Amino acid sequence: MSNLLQNTSSLLNWDVLEGRNTSAAPSWELEPLPVIVNPWDVLLCVTGTLMSCENAVVIALIAYTPTLRAPMFVLIGSLAFADLLAGLGLILNFIVTYIIDSGFVTLLSAGLLITAFSASVLNILAITVDRYLSLYNALTYHTERTVTFTYVTLVFMWIISMALGLLPVLGWNCLEDESTCSICRPVNKNNAAALAVSFLLIFALILQLYLQICKIAFRHAQQIAVQRQFMTTSHSSSTTKGVSTLTTILGTFAFCWIPLAMYSLVADTRSPVIYTYATALPAICHSIINPMIYAFRNPEILRSLKIACCGCMPYSLSMRPRTPSDV
Repeated sequence: MSNLLQNTSSLLNWDVLEGRNTSAAPSWELEPLPVIVNPWDVLLCVTGTLMSCENAVVIALIAYTPTLRAPMFVLIGSLAFADLLAGLGLILNFIVTYIIDSGFVTLLSAGLLITAFSASVLNILAITVDRYLSLYNALTYHTERTVTFTYVTLVFMWIISMALGLLPVLGWNCLEDESTCSICRPVNKNNAAALAVSFLLIFALILQLYLQICKIAFRHAQQIAVQRQFMTTSHSSSTTKGVSTLTTILGTFAFCWIPLAMYSLVADTRSPVIYTYATALPAICHSIINPMIYAFRNPEILRSLKIACCGCMPYSLSMRPRTPSDV
């Protein structure tokens, strides 16, 4: 573009020397074309910024609070880190789209987003497994073996997520053949379909685990009722609250992710782009909802947030024992 402008300028100067009329020269030859920014991309960038800030707060609270070292808090921290990376990936994707014109950087941006969102979904699965084990193996849950299992699970999950993120860089992309692009360029249709099917399988597993959690919770409530000959109001309300919480978690997860997964299976790059944005935005916003569901509902994290904001509670304040149901 700069060479074209220099050649145009030289020709105009020669015309002036020859006494020719240059007033008829088209003005567009002298002005660069303006960059049109898609409002949807701006919205995704703003969403990514909010996502990064919110999850950075969660990570800071867990990192700087000595009492938040149980396995469930490690899982929440890992989830927040994955969502933080997703937010940074959205910001990077905006920069790549409108500032940096490089195929390799585009692949890196896509790989970062795939890694981050894959890790986010897998961390939610890990949190579900942790809740299930805390009820199914209540007597052995608070042992060193649980801590080891948690860290091994996290390492395994992040390895899988990074492997999925490397697929576009290693060749599973559509930069050379646009006809193979999925709804999310540069991811090809085969890669997008594999990710969508994997997500649906993970959602089915999470649903099954939460159904088992409900069964165990109701069984425990019935055993308490038999022992005391009646169901107390506190146990009844606690069970009802737990079921309501699980319904909210599953409903939010399904509403945010299933539309994008299903649309990825049936659509491609020729489909209307408005549908891609409309299905992708709820899935992205799920990373904003995650801290509200898994972090800020926890009494100890909420207490740490209050201390960080206003110092209204001393660290020496006695805390009640942690229970996985707080997560």
